[in-house]
Amino acid sequence: MKDKLISEIQANMARILSSAQMDELRRVLSFTLHDVEVKKCEMSNIQGNIGSEEVLVVFISAKRIEGCSEKSLKYYNSTIRQMINSVNKPVREINTDDLRYYLANFQQKRCSSKVTIDNMRRIFSSFFGWLEDEDYIFKSPVRRIRKIKTEKTIKDTFSDEGLELLRDSCKEIRDLAMIDLLVSTGMRVGELIQLNREDINFHERECVVFGKGNTERVVYFDARTKIHLSNYLNERLDTNPALFTSIAAPNKRLMIGGVETRLRKIGKRANLSKVHPHKFRRTMATRAIDKGMPIEQVQRLLGHVRIDTTMFYAMVNQTNVKNSHRKFIG
Repeated sequence: MKDKLISEIQANMARILSSAQMDELRRVLSFTLHDVEVKKCEMSNIQGNIGSEEVLVVFISAKRIEGCSEKSLKYYNSTIRQMINSVNKPVREINTDDLRYYLANFQQKRCSSKVTIDNMRRIFSSFFGWLEDEDYIFKSPVRRIRKIKTEKTIKDTFSDEGLELLRDSCKEIRDLAMIDLLVSTGMRVGELIQLNREDINFHERECVVFGKGNTERVVYFDARTKIHLSNYLNERLDTNPALFTSIAAPNKRLMIGGVETRLRKIGKRANLSKVHPHKFRRTMATRAIDKGMPIEQVQRLLGHVRIDTTMFYAMVNQTNVKNSHRKFIG
């Protein structure tokens, strides 16, 4: 049993030790364990007995406690579960080569973008990093898989003309108030649908939203939004506390799908493509930076933890770069 244990240790170290070092390792182990009795026993702790399915359940529970949204948890769960089923190994035995092959095969079969594959890599990194921290495994196999380089494209924002076309295409005062609130605050659509009437402070032109991880922040809206929002609420006859509801009875709270569908219809009437909630958020961020707002303040308005996330959202207008070059360089 002792010789078998020493051989297993040597096999695990074979990748990082030379032949001479392997011989020395065997000598040291044989000497150290000379008077030691080695017996095989069943591990009684949860780390020893727990299987892949149970580990995944505990990991998802840990991420839920950390404040991850249910949508993110569902994506984590499906992505990791699919990988475990495909590799067909206990999580303790999954190595770097297994993950590299899985990612390469996934990309080839599904023609997935580099962004998708890197998102999967980040999820695996979070999962195996957590396993390492919790002593389920010795070392995360994702450590040696480097970040996948992706192409950075400048995404579209709404022009002033485009925003006016959208406003003119609104047949309901609710839609006009919704568009103005999105573009003036830069809030997420998930934050928008959670708002109640009582959350709006018309005097200060502000409201409190709950972002990712249940983090609370204050966002601000302009005078135009105040007028349209006030008009919308004044004409409502229902008693639903939700800020935005369906037009028809029984006036239920508007959900994310409802907002997205409505904006697409308005965009179609305005003859504009790619009209979705996130585009308003990106438009607000880009405008704020173009007009000189410090990036740290834009970060706070958007509710980003990392400032480079804000930089990714707010693509600086190339015309402004050109004008600044002429002003400062000549």
